[in-house]
Amino acid sequence: MTATLAAPPAHREAAPVARRGRRFKHAGAWLWLAPALILFAVFKFVPMARAISMSFKEVRPYLGDRWVGLDNYRAVLGDDAFRAAAGHTVVLAVGETVGSIVVGLALALLLEGTARHLWIVRTAVFLPTVTAMAVVAALWRIIYYPAPDGALNSVLGWLGLGPGQYLDSPHTSLWSVMAVGIWRGAPYDMMIFIAGLAGVDRTLYEAAAADGAGPLRRLWHVAFPAMRPVFAIVVTLAAIRGLRVFTEIFLLTNGGPNGSTEVVMTLVYKLGLERNELGVAAAGSMLLLAATILLTLLVQLLRRRS
Repeated sequence: MTATLAAPPAHREAAPVARRGRRFKHAGAWLWLAPALILFAVFKFVPMARAISMSFKEVRPYLGDRWVGLDNYRAVLGDDAFRAAAGHTVVLAVGETVGSIVVGLALALLLEGTARHLWIVRTAVFLPTVTAMAVVAALWRIIYYPAPDGALNSVLGWLGLGPGQYLDSPHTSLWSVMAVGIWRGAPYDMMIFIAGLAGVDRTLYEAAAADGAGPLRRLWHVAFPAMRPVFAIVVTLAAIRGLRVFTEIFLLTNGGPNGSTEVVMTLVYKLGLERNELGVAAAGSMLLLAATILLTLLVQLLRRRS
């Protein structure tokens, strides 16, 4: 008497094949990501780890680093110049964040739509964001030229206002740099707002209009609530951009006059590369990194609660 063995179900054979297919698919994705990940590791993560290590040491080239614990952080936090730079950084971050969001939202409301000519206008408005900062700084130094026949002073002269010193005055230099940051950052925020406005359900506008809501009420009660995630993203990006400001300051004022525009990034640059206090500079940069991370977490926490 012979026994017949039942053939194994087909799905049992197909399961390992499917798993191997998924593994191959994931391996292909990681293979494509590998060049970017290697570049990030070499030029971002490894230097970041090195900076964390340096912040706890007295860096002495050719002599060997010496462990000093938290002394670098105490030196940074006890330095009047660092506290002043941190204050300037906060003022710039708040001013540029609020200014770029307000101007960017206004531009988005004006340029939101599907008309063909709007693409040309949006491209022209977006140019400051993609223009090299060296070109932007040169342009604004011409605009801010403090002589009576300077570009901005000439316009103010037509209005009967006296000439200003702008970048050359300790009283106006920080606000002048802030204006440049707003001018350059607002178009970037505008594009994010336009994308957010395009995602709002149009039937909500129609329902609100049917209930008698005007344009402002539709904007306040329909568009803005639907764009809460967009506002969280814009606030986070704009605040980080303001906290990490460096190029504008370096090219326009280099921290002057009399330290009135010195920010944390420029001070760290001078400590590390001009005064060769690399450990103290690394500690300052770590404090700025911690502030950036805390700000990002705070914005995300507030967004989740709302």
